[in-house]
Amino acid sequence: MDLVPALREPLKKVLGPATAKVMAEHLGLHTVGDLLHHYPRRYEERGQLTHLADLPMDEHVTVVAQVADARLHTFASSKAPRGKGQRLEVTITDGSGRLQLVFFGNGVHKPHKELLPGTRAMFAGKVSVFNRRLQLAHPAYELLRGDTEGEETVESWAGALIPLYPATAKLESWKLAKAIQTVLPSAQEAVDPLPGSLREGRGLVSLPEALLKIHRPHTKADIEDARARLKWDEAFVLQVALARRRHAETQLPAVPRKPGADGLLTAFDDRLPFTLTDGQQKVSREIFDDLATDHPMHRLLQGEVGSGKTLVALRAMLAVVDSGGQAVMLAPTEVLAQQHHRSVVEMMGELAEGGMLGGAEHATKVVLLTGSMGAAARRHALLDLATGEAGIVIGTHALIEDKVQFHDLGLVVVDEQHRFGVEQRDALRGKGKQPPHLLVMTATPIPRTVAMTVFGDLETSVLDQLPAGRSPIASHVVPAADKPHFLARAWERVREEVSNGHQAYVVCPRIGDEDEDPKKGAKQSGQPPGGDADKRPPLAVLDVAEGLAKGPLQGLRVEVLHGRMQPDDKDAVMRRFAAGETDVLVATTVIEVGVNVPNATAMVIMDADRFGVSQLHQLRGRVGRGSAPGLCLLVSEMPEASAARQRLNAVASTRDGFELSRIDLEQRREGDVLGQAQSGARTSLRVLAVIEDEEIIAEARQEAAAVVAADPELTGLPGLRTALEALLDEEREQYLEKG
Repeated sequence: MDLVPALREPLKKVLGPATAKVMAEHLGLHTVGDLLHHYPRRYEERGQLTHLADLPMDEHVTVVAQVADARLHTFASSKAPRGKGQRLEVTITDGSGRLQLVFFGNGVHKPHKELLPGTRAMFAGKVSVFNRRLQLAHPAYELLRGDTEGEETVESWAGALIPLYPATAKLESWKLAKAIQTVLPSAQEAVDPLPGSLREGRGLVSLPEALLKIHRPHTKADIEDARARLKWDEAFVLQVALARRRHAETQLPAVPRKPGADGLLTAFDDRLPFTLTDGQQKVSREIFDDLATDHPMHRLLQGEVGSGKTLVALRAMLAVVDSGGQAVMLAPTEVLAQQHHRSVVEMMGELAEGGMLGGAEHATKVVLLTGSMGAAARRHALLDLATGEAGIVIGTHALIEDKVQFHDLGLVVVDEQHRFGVEQRDALRGKGKQPPHLLVMTATPIPRTVAMTVFGDLETSVLDQLPAGRSPIASHVVPAADKPHFLARAWERVREEVSNGHQAYVVCPRIGDEDEDPKKGAKQSGQPPGGDADKRPPLAVLDVAEGLAKGPLQGLRVEVLHGRMQPDDKDAVMRRFAAGETDVLVATTVIEVGVNVPNATAMVIMDADRFGVSQLHQLRGRVGRGSAPGLCLLVSEMPEASAARQRLNAVASTRDGFELSRIDLEQRREGDVLGQAQSGARTSLRVLAVIEDEEIIAEARQEAAAVVAADPELTGLPGLRTALEALLDEEREQYLEKG
């Protein structure tokens, strides 16, 4: 963050090439500054034993414990046929549990002399099981002596508190600690990014003091002081970057887009068979106010599944067409683009028949553009875009190609924003004569703090009110392994829904082509990072559909839908399902967003534990869209006590998407949300937690806005400029600058 010369020094110059190589390859640490910002994960108190009872299997751990027993065994083996083979078994304890250490062959001599009963040490290794007992095989260790000879060792681990660092099998925690002790004097040269008034007003310690206290605390209060300060650094510097992005947007020119008094938008509103909700009216006003300004709108529209985001976005697009411009909606998949095109044309009726016989007075043309269109249809669509004949364009990433030209692009609506890369969004925005207005939609409710960090350069509108007439959805977990008769009952419920004139979805994690790698299929399913799905291949659409058609759903009209089908075939399947000609649609997650079939009332999600919380909530939102109540059955073979079943229970227990998004975030690494999800860059957050530190993020946003408003170039804050340069590596800078 604070790359003054001493902190910019490469680690290979300070620690030697071998250690520096391991740090770079395994921890991404390259400079003295990187190492100083590699903070301890937790701390051990000298004299306080750690808990061995809850050690995780197959993970690299560091423990502090005391030797209870040490025994040297001699045995015969192929390598030592005369009984000269040796195995040292050491039992360590922390008062709550015991753990066996084992050393073999030539590796027994040193520990045999040093690990005597009563000796305390730090041990690091991978936890495994042998003869039903936990053990560490050949662990690395460092003695903790209280005598004069070892006092220097203890002191080097920060007095009374021993920091334990995020480590790897190649680099134990104490080796990191020693390396950090080597570079710690450089912390005095760290340039403080926080304005002095902010730091003093909040009683925060200086950055050099915070770095010393986080690595060499003498008391728990030292750790608290350091963490409080470093959290503010991370929150504030990120919010300043986003505030500068928002400020830059206000400096760009844009064409104001105001709807006519009695134009297309008015005609559309007049033909709506229902009244807009209060929430839809409020959000529409926010969007129309933005569109009327002479700088680009930059707004995030998020809301609950089924809250009417598409309708709000369509009204914004119609307002732009009214003003003489064009509006484009970018969808992540062809299925979703086709679905949006169908629903927009249906909602607009004769207003979508511009240039056609029977088209209404204010009508425009609604054009679909996808990569799989035939050459003739594609040429026709491109001509409509270039001449301005098409007021509304809906498509996939095919819209971004160089040959696609617009007559007067005024608004870009990006659906499911997290699925598009920075360059794709920027390429589309660059097709306007002046920067077009931008409306980003996400169907996944986002906790407020994530909105302020990941989407902090966007103004946010929230739709949290469901339209009248939406039916409740009952959700239940079906434990297929524990109670197989529950699964049989699930298929009975599907038959009952169909016999009542309704339809059903069955969702599977993968397609099931013979040439598909099952491991790849499991990954595609959206299984949460670190999830505990079992080892068998995930259930596949083609297999499940065949089994259902021949078994429990025999006699019903069953069809399949997945991403590898030809676009025309996918569209035909969706049309038949929407028309009620199919009873049960067995599909992958291509139906996750945007698919709207009000007559579909039941959904069975197979291997539900392989999907993330938010994804399950999205899928569930495909039912209960009509007047009849919805039913969602989450089928899982995971045991009751597993974390996967806890996730499913959470989904079944609430329909509050914002609450579920918090649960989802708590179960994932912050980097998934802040780093890879947006820029591909490693997350910059090390001590700041976007859920727990909501108050700090909100306050940092206010402070950052004030600082940038007063001094957009930060000329009076060189330390802050330096911190920003370090934060905005090339990839992340692109994300923040292009939005």
